[in-house]
Amino acid sequence: MANSNVSDPLLRTPLYDLIVKQKAKMTAFSGWQMPVQFTGLKLEHQTVRNEVGMFDISHMGKFTLEGKGLISALQSLVPSDLSRLSPGEAQYTVLLNPEGGIIDDIIVYCQGAEKAVIIANAGTKDKDKKWILSHLEATNVDFKDVSSENVLLAIQGPQTVEKLQPLVEADLTQLSFFGHRETQVLGFPAFIARTGYTGEDGFEVMIPSEGGQKLWRSLLETGVTPCGLGARDTLRLEAAMCLYGQDIDDRTTPLEAGLKWLVHLDKKEQFIGREVLEKQATEGVKRRLVGLQMEGRHIARHGYSVASGGNIVGEVTSGTLAPTVGKAIALAYVPTGLSKKGTTVEVEIRGKFYPAKVVKKPFYKSINR
Repeated sequence: MANSNVSDPLLRTPLYDLIVKQKAKMTAFSGWQMPVQFTGLKLEHQTVRNEVGMFDISHMGKFTLEGKGLISALQSLVPSDLSRLSPGEAQYTVLLNPEGGIIDDIIVYCQGAEKAVIIANAGTKDKDKKWILSHLEATNVDFKDVSSENVLLAIQGPQTVEKLQPLVEADLTQLSFFGHRETQVLGFPAFIARTGYTGEDGFEVMIPSEGGQKLWRSLLETGVTPCGLGARDTLRLEAAMCLYGQDIDDRTTPLEAGLKWLVHLDKKEQFIGREVLEKQATEGVKRRLVGLQMEGRHIARHGYSVASGGNIVGEVTSGTLAPTVGKAIALAYVPTGLSKKGTTVEVEIRGKFYPAKVVKKPFYKSINR
């Protein structure tokens, strides 16, 4: 919903007032006023790793699509073979431009041959909507943007089922990873998926605004910790999950970004950017997104240069001092020849160069997933 203060153009989610009551520290993010932290980044991070935390992600784009030939229409927009999905299954994938660059990373939730839900990033929502609609003009697919009328809440951590199940009609234990279904939550119709952006087990719930507010209050009463964007970022980075606009963008291809697993070149349908990806698959890519671990406590940040042999060869896209790992970690693009595990490079920090080693991704893997 729009902010009523004309001098402040930032948007507010339906949970804004409830979040402010929790004395959250707010920040501007993709045009929205969002909580960066509540009780503290490190505490929120560890709570998700060890117990359960919840995030208001209502700022994200939420689309519903329905109509004959839906899956076929979407096949031309993504490199993943959506025909492999059965109702109740989902695919993390990317929208591509003709150069193979990533317009956005999205999740397509297949509800049937003629019905699906797509969740997109907040900052690219309008761009995604325009792109998808431009390729659906000649189809019978009905596209609806339901972003403003729904809360999207992520409940993440090993104790999620225990805390969330009493509020949900469906049996959560029957949902597999990336499984989803429609159900009732606190008496409201809801869409629930076993997906998330933290590297932990958990669920994302899309529910009408009034129901979302009730769900937030109910989870607070059961002791679920509210978490902000700060913890969300450190959690996803430990799990080596890409952040659009930093680790991936319209100038990077999924093969460069280490997302080969979502590129299905054996699918029969043509898709935008296919020729570029086929060429890269055959000839190889010139650069790769790798995981770096600093050898000291110096932290590599977004935009810092990566060097080898005295020459600047790449750039850090994301970096932090990881609370669970206990190390300074980063993602960075480097030439393919320097992407092998164990390779040593240097990161320029305030005019000085500090050693870092290429390590296997992810930096952290949950035993609960």
